[in-house]
Amino acid sequence: MKMQSFEVRPIGVIHTPFTSSDGTPIQPRKALGIQGEIVLNPMYTDALKDLVRFDRVWLVYWFHMCREPELLVKPYMDTTPRGLFATRSPSRFNPIGISSVRLKSIDENHLFVEDVDVLDGTPLLDIKPYVPEFDCYPEAGAGWLRDKRLSDGGIADDRFEREHN
Repeated sequence: MKMQSFEVRPIGVIHTPFTSSDGTPIQPRKALGIQGEIVLNPMYTDALKDLVRFDRVWLVYWFHMCREPELLVKPYMDTTPRGLFATRSPSRFNPIGISSVRLKSIDENHLFVEDVDVLDGTPLLDIKPYVPEFDCYPEAGAGWLRDKRLSDGGIADDRFEREHN
């Protein structure tokens, strides 16, 4: 199998109150009411047409503060080493993250969101509308997370953050 590389360019930046992973919610459900602002490159402003009618949007972004990935990790909310692909660890081979956030308003190239669980300055790669009919599978199995409850945790520590020099 021949692998090809390709370039990914940010379309904007996500601003939040979180400056380090330690203490940051690990999923939007633990970030209820946390406000953020997305500043989109002005050249993409017209691409926001009709988005304001959606209650939620998917943010696709680059985990820019994460350390190098490992094949086995101890994920948040667990002490057992798990295969990286069976976790939502931010340290990945292609450190791409997704979050479903509430879209509050849009002003030109600025999007105002809530329930945001990412670090300030995170590069934004894409925005997609959240469509419950497409994006929600409440009957789906959750693997090793089946017996875990977000209410038992849901706040990050610094285990996946890149060391600062």
